[in-house]
Amino acid sequence: MTIIGLKPAKIWFVCGSQHLYGPETLEQVADNAQKIASELDAAGKFPLPIVSMPIVKTTDEIADLCIKANADPECAGLILWMHTFSPAKMWIRGLTQLNKPFMHLHTQFERDLPWSTIDMDYMNLHQAAHGDREAGFLHTRLRLGRKVVVGHWSDPEVHTRIDAWMRAVRAWHDWQGGRFCRFGDNMRYVAVTDGDKVSAEMAFGFSVNGFGIGDLVAAINAVSQSDVAALAADYETLYSVVPALRKAGPKHDALLYNARQELGLRRFLEAGGFKGFTTTFEDLHGLTQLPGMAPQRLMASGYGFAGEGDWKTSALVRALKVMGEGMSGATSFMEDYTYNLAEGEEAVLGSHMLEVCPTIAAGKPSVEIHALGIGGKDDPVRLVFNSVKGAALNATLIDLGNRFRLLVNEVQSIDHPDLPKLPVARAVWQCKPDFKTALAAWILAGGAHHTAYSYDVTTEMLEDFATIAGIELAVINDDTTLSAFKQDLRNNEVYYHFARGIRA
Repeated sequence: MTIIGLKPAKIWFVCGSQHLYGPETLEQVADNAQKIASELDAAGKFPLPIVSMPIVKTTDEIADLCIKANADPECAGLILWMHTFSPAKMWIRGLTQLNKPFMHLHTQFERDLPWSTIDMDYMNLHQAAHGDREAGFLHTRLRLGRKVVVGHWSDPEVHTRIDAWMRAVRAWHDWQGGRFCRFGDNMRYVAVTDGDKVSAEMAFGFSVNGFGIGDLVAAINAVSQSDVAALAADYETLYSVVPALRKAGPKHDALLYNARQELGLRRFLEAGGFKGFTTTFEDLHGLTQLPGMAPQRLMASGYGFAGEGDWKTSALVRALKVMGEGMSGATSFMEDYTYNLAEGEEAVLGSHMLEVCPTIAAGKPSVEIHALGIGGKDDPVRLVFNSVKGAALNATLIDLGNRFRLLVNEVQSIDHPDLPKLPVARAVWQCKPDFKTALAAWILAGGAHHTAYSYDVTTEMLEDFATIAGIELAVINDDTTLSAFKQDLRNNEVYYHFARGIRA
């Protein structure tokens, strides 16, 4: 399924050189660069098309290219490569104006050296070994965040690393000008899910604005009965609907109401151009049920979502959905709900009141109706399922006041006993490196109880994303020790305080 609301995007492949080598060599440089870009693009291994740009040889050409990249709404990022030697002072004016992310590909056109025939013509043409070092110095001197990928451009490992960066770039591109909608405010008195929306828009490029629940109720009430009935019939085809909710069942009206909620929400979001939204059970005026199945299905379409007004997690869920586009799609809003603390079997049971995305389901979800002890409304309908098993991660975005921190824990989703009396979608996972270290590190880092949970997105993608955003990344994985993690947090506190001032 294609993620809803994705903007057209592409990656520019840019090769640097200079006029020192003469027209014949420059023609060869241009041909080689074109071939690399074309073959990478034709391989079909990447989420975005790669477009070869004319080689740049002067300060003016470089500056002009960077200005055009800024102005092109479809240019999501650039891959830079110095085939020959491109004196880096030529790049200062352009790179100091560039506001698109870039990756530095340290490669060479030919993979194998022709040992018996190599001459100075070959040496002068294949100069990335020092041309890219010249470029790298300037990138570092300008304190520019970027990814560096090393290896021959045909190497599958190089492709994997480019793919991770490109997915991060696409998510960043999607955030620029993105709009997120809050129905109601933050859950009362809760700290970590709140934050500074002005700072977030400055840092990330998306806006968050509140809308009255009455606006949503009006959109829900405007949905035609025929559309509601048609969607409810689709539910019975797509899912295992309990008898009470089926067309002839005594609680079928509750299923119809969920279809009405979904259609009203979807149309509200489409009309406003929103990429995600939040709800809260403390503001349901005019609704007879807390939205459950509707957010679940809207997430499956690619919308970001989080409960209780948590706009940061809604935006992060959207970003991870975009990163995983074209993969399994298995990404969801999640919450660490409760623990199994049996020695040697420690695990987290993750869930939420209702809203876990069915893209992570193992098998066909069940549509059920059960009481909910909070919210004070009718019993809500929801999709119930166990998650798939395998490697996954939890990520959360935290507002620390002076900066944002992206916190990641690599986990392993595991089998678990049946949960016949737990009527919600759920996942059970073990934390890396181990339960006690991971949870202590998460709490020391100020990690939220809401996360974006994904089987598609990798730590490398999120590292690239944090680099693009210029924010702190803290990772909890197999290599984590608590003492080193705490020291890293202390170091980061100092670094990010001074980072803006050391670029000059």
